[in-house]
Amino acid sequence: MGDLVAEKHVQYILSVQKKKDSFESVVMEHLRMNGAYWGLTTLHLLGKLDTVDVHEVVSWIMSCQHDEGGFGGNVGHDPHILYTLSAVQVLALFNKLDVIDADKVTNYIVGLQNEDGSFSGDIWGEVDTRFSYIAICCLSLLHRLDRINVDKAVKYIISCQNMDGGFGCTPGGESHAGQIFCCVGALAIAGSLDLVDKDLLGWWLCERQVKSGGLNGRPEKLPDVCYSWWVLSSLIMIDRVHWIRHRQWWDFR
Repeated sequence: MGDLVAEKHVQYILSVQKKKDSFESVVMEHLRMNGAYWGLTTLHLLGKLDTVDVHEVVSWIMSCQHDEGGFGGNVGHDPHILYTLSAVQVLALFNKLDVIDADKVTNYIVGLQNEDGSFSGDIWGEVDTRFSYIAICCLSLLHRLDRINVDKAVKYIISCQNMDGGFGCTPGGESHAGQIFCCVGALAIAGSLDLVDKDLLGWWLCERQVKSGGLNGRPEKLPDVCYSWWVLSSLIMIDRVHWIRHRQWWDFR
């Protein structure tokens, strides 16, 4: 196995940041806040966060905030809980959380919790367990988790657990590795992992590994490196990552 060519990754991320007028950038401009989070997190992991202008990034993030407290995916785009988390995460990455009004952001998120404990993504009302994780994660970073009804939030997440041990986006929804990460992550932050059947869920997650060694998100699907993150992160949280085969499949024939 070769060494990671870190500098190539840095160059790629910086080049994507600068291509704001390309076709790809224009059609994906509503996702720029998420892209900023993933790109900057990668630079941080590579020890290269100093290659970007902190003040420029922070200024752009703040220009995406709306009066009600939420952030849009880019300047001029509607606020959404997803982009709000990415904005808070990037500011936390730069140790710049003091530039935002935490109560204002908190009020926006609190207003998205529904009576059953679930969360909507924005004013249009779509409900998804991803939004439960986002709300809990974001408020935890802001030290405002006590502002929502955590017990109801946990109860709703548990209602989305299936008989196979996995979690769906809503009650009865198909188990999916990405949703499982969100639900397990939210329960971990809320201190409620004891409500998860870790062995049953662990087996479901381990069965996502295919012959190539890669991982898929659902049964009978192709492997994708993004699911390596969702599956392995979930296994780590429930202390079952040692159940996965770390070498390629032919080593076990």
